[in-house]
Amino acid sequence: MKGTAKMLTESPWLMLIGGELVPAASGRVYEVVDPSTEEPLAAVPDGGGQDVELAYQAAKRAYPGWRATPPRERAGVMRALARRLRDHREELAELDARDLGSPYREMLLDVERAADSLELFADHALDLKGEVIPASAGNLHYTLREPYGVVGRILPFNHPVMFAAGKIAAPLMAGNTVIVKPAHQTPLSALRLGELFADLLPPGVLNIVTGAGPEPGAAIATHPGIRRIAFIGGEPTGRVIQQAAARVAVKHVTLELGGKNAMVVFPDADLAAAAASAVKGMNLTASTGQSCGSTSRLLLHADIAAEVTERVRVLMGALKVGNPLDPATDVGPLVTAEHAARVLGHVAAAKGEGATVATGGGRPAHLDRGNFVEPTLLTGVRQDMRVANEEVFGPVLSVLTFEDDDEALRLANAVEYGLTAAVWTRDLVRAHRFAAGFEAGFVWVNGSSQHFPGVPYGGVKASGVGREECLEELLGFTQTKAVTVFGAGH
Repeated sequence: MKGTAKMLTESPWLMLIGGELVPAASGRVYEVVDPSTEEPLAAVPDGGGQDVELAYQAAKRAYPGWRATPPRERAGVMRALARRLRDHREELAELDARDLGSPYREMLLDVERAADSLELFADHALDLKGEVIPASAGNLHYTLREPYGVVGRILPFNHPVMFAAGKIAAPLMAGNTVIVKPAHQTPLSALRLGELFADLLPPGVLNIVTGAGPEPGAAIATHPGIRRIAFIGGEPTGRVIQQAAARVAVKHVTLELGGKNAMVVFPDADLAAAAASAVKGMNLTASTGQSCGSTSRLLLHADIAAEVTERVRVLMGALKVGNPLDPATDVGPLVTAEHAARVLGHVAAAKGEGATVATGGGRPAHLDRGNFVEPTLLTGVRQDMRVANEEVFGPVLSVLTFEDDDEALRLANAVEYGLTAAVWTRDLVRAHRFAAGFEAGFVWVNGSSQHFPGVPYGGVKASGVGREECLEELLGFTQTKAVTVFGAGH
């Protein structure tokens, strides 16, 4: 960890554009702040539209050669990137622990997940294929899968290295060149990846642009040459990107957005396991609840509400909040002071509307600085309350109750979002009824939180469009071309 600390203070932080490590064209930098101490961590390039244009031109130059590289050779590069990631897992995990605030051990898992993603899409190399269609006698009809060209990936703050490395896998494997815009709050591991990956990829195939404000992301969204964009983040920003992109060109934009996800628990469930899963489903240890997939609405049948609520209260209260580099820490800080204030504002508003704080609800008493908020359990929540409908994106779990199946499903689907949902029951018929009835893109039965390689992840309604972590993601970075070869005598 001493080496990482030295890197933060002594090494210049530079963007990757055209195979070169460069400062912002303007020369500007901005300060990244440690969320645990509220002290400066590093000064990083404050890029803008000019840097995006330079990255685009480099990516455009690199595209023909990368597209012409056989898929299995591209797969070999993906595997080399995965090996490089694993070789530097400790420093990357520490960068994210310092930059984001999630525990170091969790950030080690994020590095592994990123490497797994690179290898998953390398495994799909030979799935970049078309098909022969028997559309007519005497003629040959077939399709081809072709890349888009230059792709823009705009990333969120909550899993920096996992997204910066893992989310380039599908577009690169498909033969595109990529411009990555990491979140301005947590850019360090992405910039370090630029250094680590530069010699493994042809110049311009991967470009990384950072910036403190909206300018780099807006420049990607509005660039007429970037016709494929993938965004992960908040729903309002996703709609802004859709609108901005549509003003300049016809673009393919996929969005993995927020969630206000329900976990429904019935009396016939294993209640101890359900309570533990409710806490796990909040992703408190992985990201301090800053997760779009968190099951932040716990819907309990009235007959078991008191018992399950008490189990959850005890489990949440036992979590240790502290510095992410402390091995004993379970839950770290929120990413910024402003975000911590917003989360606490949601708690205050819920109390004002009649909810009760069963545990947490404020800053931990033993921590006098840092963006820390206790894991918080709210009871007495009604569906008409703000906290039951708006994404808090923090360590706040709301308990609602229901009387029967119909009410449970109505409550689960009562929000604008539709990312994940979970149901706990031993009744197989009920389990399948809820899996079918949930307005959500990703459903757990008797579980929560976990993703599996190859299983499509994504939402419906305000939670986005498109699917990731699967073959559909890879093919989503290609376009289909249909070819007809007429037979003799046509």
